[in-house]
This record gives sequence, C-alpha cells and structure tokens, in this order.
Amino acid sequence: MLESLITSKTRIKLLLKFFLNPDTRAYLRGLADELGESTNAIRVELNRLTEAGLLESKTHGRTIMYQANKKNSLFPDLHSLVRKYLGIDKVEAILSDLGTVELALITGDYARGVDSGIIDLIIVGNVQRAFLQHLVERAEEVIKRKIRYLILDQKEFDKLKDRFNMDEALVVWKEKSA
Repeated sequence: MLESLITSKTRIKLLLKFFLNPDTRAYLRGLADELGESTNAIRVELNRLTEAGLLESKTHGRTIMYQANKKNSLFPDLHSLVRKYLGIDKVEAILSDLGTVELALITGDYARGVDSGIIDLIIVGNVQRAFLQHLVERAEEVIKRKIRYLILDQKEFDKLKDRFNMDEALVVWKEKSA
C-alpha cells in the first residue's frame, strides 16, 4: 500500500526507520549499511525529508544525526501510518483481548524501524496462550508478517530484561499501574 503512495523505496525505509520508533537517531553511513542502500541514495532522501521538516538534523562533531521531528504537524499522522503499514495496530488489538497484559514490547528489527517480516513481541502478564496463538495466526494473515512472541511473568521479565535492548524496544502496551 505505501509503495503506491511513495515511489522511492529508500524514502519508505527511512520513514519506517524514523517514524515507527520516533526516538531513533541515526547517521548517514549507519543508515546506508543497515538499509542496504548507497550513501548517495540515503543522503538525497535525508535531505528531502529534512527540508520538508519531517526530520531534524543535529551535528555531533563531524557526524550529522537524524531523528523524526515530533513537532511537525504531520508527525502523528506519519507515525500512525507507519504503525498501520507494519501491522502494529493489529498487534495492539490482539493484546486488548488476551487477559492480564502488564507490558508488551516489540524488540528486534521492527523496534529499530526495519521491516524484516518478523515482529518480535514480548508479553509480560498472564494470558490465554491458545487464544493468543489463534489471534496471532489471524493477524499474520492480514498483515503478511510473522509474529514471534514470548510470554513472561513479571518476575521472569525482571530477570531477563537486561538481555533485551530496552533502549530500542517499542512499548505497544502498558498497564496503567505497570
């Protein structure tokens, strides 16, 4: 769907990178390596997105770091569009029907804004596993991506959370008291 609206594959990759997890910061060469694109293609699109006010750039020494411009009036719409494109809205719908979910995180490629085809989901709480599997299978058909999940109770999560890159994790559900 997004490919019909935006013809530049590089621009789509950058929008996914910066607008899925808006706290993401990156620089030109790192983006080129991560996204498998030439530095020139990345530079052109970074310049366009920065000139449009969708990205902010800050110089740190000789490196220019880029980040989503959360103050731009289109930010909420682009953030929502990217989440829907990747199926994150379907993941949230799954979580609302499961039982007691204290916290749910997306880790791995999607948390870094890379559309790899596999969504890594960590669920902290007490959920109905059979129902979860049923909902995941239905969601996978709709979003055309694989959802790989791990269910932990709070004690297990506290013990293992150092193994997850929590700085990059994308919180998709948080119980008010959690």
